[in-house]
Amino acid sequence: MNIIDKAAKIMLAAHKNQTRKTDGSPYVAHPMMVAKKLARLDLGDEVVAAALLHDVLEDTDFDKKNLQQEVGDKVYQIVLAVSEDKEMEWEDRKQKYIDTVINSPEEVKFVSIADKIHNLESLINTHQTMGPAIWEKFNRGKDKKMWFEKKLLEGFKKTWSHDLVDEYEKLIKKTEELT
Repeated sequence: MNIIDKAAKIMLAAHKNQTRKTDGSPYVAHPMMVAKKLARLDLGDEVVAAALLHDVLEDTDFDKKNLQQEVGDKVYQIVLAVSEDKEMEWEDRKQKYIDTVINSPEEVKFVSIADKIHNLESLINTHQTMGPAIWEKFNRGKDKKMWFEKKLLEGFKKTWSHDLVDEYEKLIKKTEELT
């Protein structure tokens, strides 16, 4: 079984009964969309596999050691870098995420930004039906959500040049305009 198939199998099992907090859709669609975006860029199977698995450590009880054994160190390290420690206070964990991603190799940046782009696309789409109530779905509301997105963007712009950074910036501006 190749690494993408293995990652897809793990992801489907780990996120089996989960739904997206914004719209209640099956959670598995999110990592699949993130992976699809990166697969188009021809970044290699390990990056696509990491995209499929990017929320497995953060949002499921999948064992870290088991994941590392299943997918190897490179994929595991990418997933680990984009995983937040939910035991930390929100502000601290968001700042740690930004610091980690910005100081990580390009593969980590690709997975992170593709994740954030899809999250904002989903938020914008869901806002069309939910309106301002969408912001209640987030731990800290719109202001803090936008603080995080803008700080991460700032870090990307200082350390990396890619078309995805421009796409992310446009989505942040569009999201800020939502009421």
